[in-house]
Amino acid sequence: MPLPIEELGRLIAIKRGGRGVRAAAAEVGVSSATLSRVENGHMPDLETFAKICRWLDRDPREFLGLGEMETDTPQAVVHFRKKKTVAADTAVALGELILAAQKAIRARNALIDL
Repeated sequence: MPLPIEELGRLIAIKRGGRGVRAAAAEVGVSSATLSRVENGHMPDLETFAKICRWLDRDPREFLGLGEMETDTPQAVVHFRKKKTVAADTAVALGELILAAQKAIRARNALIDL
């Protein structure tokens, strides 16, 4: 079952434990301000998201609702920079739409290969 992206902040806080944000951020490879923002629920950019997932020892697909996928299959990448003009639910809906379209294309290609 996928983890909601909102869980990222909670997982950061758990792994950080009693250590300060600066020490944890140095381990992650991001600024303390960036780690603090993500821990407080802000959406990270793609590079920061990847670094945090590595630090947490979590597969990014857990947060994106993706299971094991074939590595040679082209994949769509869904990423929205945080902008006040795009509501979080809109970004999630757009991401789901893109992933559903990708799934339909894979299903069609599987039928063609038969």
